[in-house]
Amino acid sequence: MPVNLPEIIPASLTPIKGIRLGWAESNIKQANRKDLLVIEICAGSTVAGVFTQNRFCAAPVSLCKKHLAAVKDADAKGTNLPGIRALVINTGNANAGTGEQGMLDAITTCEHLAEIMAIPFESILPFSTGVILEHLPMNKLLVGLPHAVANLTANNWADAATTIMTTDIAPKAYATSVDIGQHSINITGISKGAGMIHPNMATMLGYVATDATISQPLLDSITKEIADLSFNCISVDGDTSTNDSFIVIATGKSDAPAITSRNDPGFIEVFNALLETSQYLAKAIVRDGEGATKFITVTVKGALTVDEAKTIGFSIGKSPLVKTAMFASDPNLGRVLAAIGYASRECQSLADLDTTQLELYFGDVLVAEKGGRAASYHEEEGQAIMNEAEINITVQLHRGTEQGTIWTCDFSYDYVKINAEYRT
Repeated sequence: MPVNLPEIIPASLTPIKGIRLGWAESNIKQANRKDLLVIEICAGSTVAGVFTQNRFCAAPVSLCKKHLAAVKDADAKGTNLPGIRALVINTGNANAGTGEQGMLDAITTCEHLAEIMAIPFESILPFSTGVILEHLPMNKLLVGLPHAVANLTANNWADAATTIMTTDIAPKAYATSVDIGQHSINITGISKGAGMIHPNMATMLGYVATDATISQPLLDSITKEIADLSFNCISVDGDTSTNDSFIVIATGKSDAPAITSRNDPGFIEVFNALLETSQYLAKAIVRDGEGATKFITVTVKGALTVDEAKTIGFSIGKSPLVKTAMFASDPNLGRVLAAIGYASRECQSLADLDTTQLELYFGDVLVAEKGGRAASYHEEEGQAIMNEAEINITVQLHRGTEQGTIWTCDFSYDYVKINAEYRT
């Protein structure tokens, strides 16, 4: 079961003015389950996205990038293209590694939805998640589109979270709000992901919507920044997927004044609420990591750069030896120190890391210092911490002022079982 992940309360997921969601059962991989989602976006909204950096990125990812670029180009030229008006997401099939046919299928999906919704083809962003190297069952998907559109309603966020699941055990959703003067701004989001999770980005889909008015250049900037502080800070197994996508939508339907720069009133509050939502959704993915029994926070302090800190954090967080020790509740200090020591393979500036200055903490307990086990450390203290479902690891490098935090989980028997049987 997911590690301390609260159950979704549908009534807590605030509808966002300008957003409607509809789902269908298209039997793409499994019968009688929600697997096709359409999100309708009102005209005048701004939409920004961050996508996987895997060179084998899926056809829908490539088409999303193309459509977002087309909308921005049209806006710059003043041509009559109404922006992004819909998202379409299918589960059960990633449409990745599918060559020219995969792109044609992604295009066909957008064309059919465009006809049903009477909007331009370029105004639709497609997303797929599931098995790689298999073609989409287009006969099933296209039949489901009219049903998803007919099902559009503003309060479908909980069902939407369920619809985009693959190997997830639990749906993931979050909502919050902030008051700017006399006006309220709402934020609601959903995500999916459980395995093949590692930046940049992880096997995940994330969609966050707000009724705030945010200019396109500013939304582009903060979406990347928020991704780097949330979805790019998680790792389940060190694998970067072909389909990762994170989308932020601002409908502009709140009465609050528009935010066009970081100096505008309300910017800090809205940014922090968007970040809070995204971090919750990112952590929820780790809590629901395939076979996970432990949720682990790794914080690295005293680094020269944030990159140094996150590199060491991920070196610890994706180490199979560390993760299996965590599953066994074994306070194996050597495995953590070894992971710190070889982090220089991915960050050249760590080549001169002075390990004698380093301090390692499990929880609040100092477990290693001066290049070895701390003189004050007793094994039973580390054991008590390892027995918990949530574990904090802190590394103090004493070489700078920067820090970074990543979230990860353990490796259990079930992780192997889930992935060994994934295609069956």
